[in-house]
Amino acid sequence: MLRPIIEFCTSNMHFGTDEIMSRLEQNPDYDVIEYGCLSNCGQCNAEPYAMVNGEIVSADSAELLYEVIISKIKEAEAWDQLDLD
Repeated sequence: MLRPIIEFCTSNMHFGTDEIMSRLEQNPDYDVIEYGCLSNCGQCNAEPYAMVNGEIVSADSAELLYEVIISKIKEAEAWDQLDLD
């Protein structure tokens, strides 16, 4: 199974996503990447967001975003498991 890739935009950090990024970096099974820009400026200005395996995920707060990211990773892992069966 591939490691989840979680990407963050530096310009989105004012929503508190920097703290979420730091938490996720503690997990050695995740690849966490910070970019200066992810070219989603409208979304970036409106709400906390990240990209999980190339798919945009967002939430009303940074803490909720963490939960959405974890949920998206678990969903991908479940699909990977189905593919292996």
